[in-house]
Amino acid sequence: MKVPKFDGAVPQHVAIVMDGNGRWANARGLTRVEGHRAGEAALMDVIEGAIQAGVKYLTVFAFSTENWKRSPDEVKFLMNYNREVLRRRRDELDGWNVRIKWAGRRPKLWPTVIDELLIAEKQTAKNKGLTFTMCVNYGSRIEIVDAINQIVEDSKSGKLNGALTEKKMQKYLLTKDLPDVDLFIRSSGETRISNFLLWQSAYAEFVFLDVLWPDFSRKDLWAAIQQYSKRNRRFGGAVDKPKKAKGN
Repeated sequence: MKVPKFDGAVPQHVAIVMDGNGRWANARGLTRVEGHRAGEAALMDVIEGAIQAGVKYLTVFAFSTENWKRSPDEVKFLMNYNREVLRRRRDELDGWNVRIKWAGRRPKLWPTVIDELLIAEKQTAKNKGLTFTMCVNYGSRIEIVDAINQIVEDSKSGKLNGALTEKKMQKYLLTKDLPDVDLFIRSSGETRISNFLLWQSAYAEFVFLDVLWPDFSRKDLWAAIQQYSKRNRRFGGAVDKPKKAKGN
């Protein structure tokens, strides 16, 4: 499939909230877990589309720290599913020159899921193509709290000296090796960020698409990139361009 010509720059870092699996399944008389299962093909298509478009970093919200509130059956499925997707797809992604990374907290996360994440990271560590980060057991507020607590400890022990700066803070985040998010996408039509990459998305451009995740494809990714490419990113700056009065 040919990539369209974008009107402007392609985002370096794209973040996606993959939302709508449950609604997609329920609308078809299926259980929520069937929706999650159907979302795997969409994810692989989007990864390939990101590579084609020239995106360097793709970060997806696979399981949040708030998702533990869901039913035990759904949580169990998602834990097994994340583990199995990694096991099933890592060789394919490795063949695409994709570097796989994990951002998330260890507490509560199944050790077998952590093992698969670390195996995938190690296997693909030398790849130079797209960096694909799976946020599993991730929540942005607790990420920031964890970072602050570690900063306090390092300050007490003398490991951290001087005033805290944004650059120093960045090094304590779970995404410390990633650049800031340029384009933030959410599927399903919802217009929330749901505690995802709050610090990293301070100047991101947001695109909310009314497409349930299992129906999402690289074409939708490219449509979001096209929107992004037309926007004027000022990062707090502004240019004074008063309009001339009519008749002058």
